[in-house]
Amino acid sequence: MKNFKLMALLLAMGITMSATPSFAEIGYIDYQKVLENYPAAQAAIKEIDSKGMDLQQYMVNKEREYKNLTTPVQKQNFESQTSAEFTQKQEALMKLRMSKENQIMSQIQAAAKSVMVAQKLDAIVSDQVIFVGGVDVTDLVIQKLK
Repeated sequence: MKNFKLMALLLAMGITMSATPSFAEIGYIDYQKVLENYPAAQAAIKEIDSKGMDLQQYMVNKEREYKNLTTPVQKQNFESQTSAEFTQKQEALMKLRMSKENQIMSQIQAAAKSVMVAQKLDAIVSDQVIFVGGVDVTDLVIQKLK
């Protein structure tokens, strides 16, 4: 009977221990800081800015050309052609921006995943969703990217 009570007590403790929730270890990163300290991200930003400046210069040059036109038909044809070219160049810039953003995001996610595994964390989230707690792994992600 004594053994039965001991077994029942041990069984009850085992069930209680397994029902106790384990707390997840969560890391967080400051995404803006990662972007500011990641050379590939900075290079991508410079490339996109450069292409944006090229597009602005294109419009300045087209305005100069437009001023030199004399007939309404020339101006209308020029406007149509310039509008189509501008739209095409603008779409190319947006595609470049999206491509670069996706590329950088993938690289940051891969580095964060590597840090998550190395630090034995359950998740890494943005620092903006953490109110209290968590482990800041921003610098570890930046090191991984460099």
